[in-house]
Amino acid sequence: MTQRPEDLVELLPGADRFLAGDPARRPGLVLVHDIGGDFDAASAGALAGSHLLAGLPHEAIARFDADALVDYRAHRPRVTFSGDRYEAFLAPEIQLYAVEDDGGTPFLLLHGTEPDYQWERFVAAVSHLVERLGVSTVVALQAIPMPVPHTRPVTVTAHATRRALIAQYPIYWGEMRIPGSVAALLELRLGEAGVDALGVAAHVPHYLSQATYPAASLTLLEHLEQLTGLHVPTESLREAAEAHRTEVDEQIGRSTENTAVVAALEQQYDAFTTARENSDLLSTEGAVPTAEEIGAEFERFLADQDRKHPRGGE
Repeated sequence: MTQRPEDLVELLPGADRFLAGDPARRPGLVLVHDIGGDFDAASAGALAGSHLLAGLPHEAIARFDADALVDYRAHRPRVTFSGDRYEAFLAPEIQLYAVEDDGGTPFLLLHGTEPDYQWERFVAAVSHLVERLGVSTVVALQAIPMPVPHTRPVTVTAHATRRALIAQYPIYWGEMRIPGSVAALLELRLGEAGVDALGVAAHVPHYLSQATYPAASLTLLEHLEQLTGLHVPTESLREAAEAHRTEVDEQIGRSTENTAVVAALEQQYDAFTTARENSDLLSTEGAVPTAEEIGAEFERFLADQDRKHPRGGE
């Protein structure tokens, strides 16, 4: 029997206050999501989402059937083993939270593991929630590995279903084909349905893409504020970013080869920003990377992810 998309999600009691009345008459909610999966270099989007939950009042209002959506052999959950027995199983989660920003404005946060299976059905389920809960804008937080130095401000690529939503952001390249993600499919389908959807992808130095990089998470939240008017806490992330910068500087300073690589990236960055005001994406010649270069960077990053999380055989 074919299951309906909405069967993938269970509404919790906290959702009732968003379901009352006519959705068309309610003030439009912002829905933020960090379902980046392999397109979340340095886990920057996931860290940004976790930071919001740690610093703001929130309540889970819906949960998805992660058991039907996630490949456990590709992303093995952690099990706690103590002495001679198993004590706990940390199952993957995909949950929707109602959150209040620092000014008391409510918004929604979709937080958790990127589905491996049933992408269209999952996207349809999210779209159904968007309609039922009165969501007017959906914002994605992601991160991608790029040839940029950690010693310069973190920059972003913006994308949206309508250019007017991100008019202040530059366009760096034309058409290119990159590996897909649930976040990309969700934005595409929402746009087809006439829902405003947009996102920002932080540029993470390629040499830090497998580590944590709180500076990218901080940048994502700063852009979230600019794009939506929400007020979210960032001070602890700012402190973490500064401490992390010191650690990375010390580690790179121990190697003349690494120091030279960063210096070259700095020269490229500075040459490009000098030549083109308000532009921040660099390649080896101080120009915007080509579609082939961007695609190759994605492929290298995803290949690294596959090596770290190999899928089980049949």
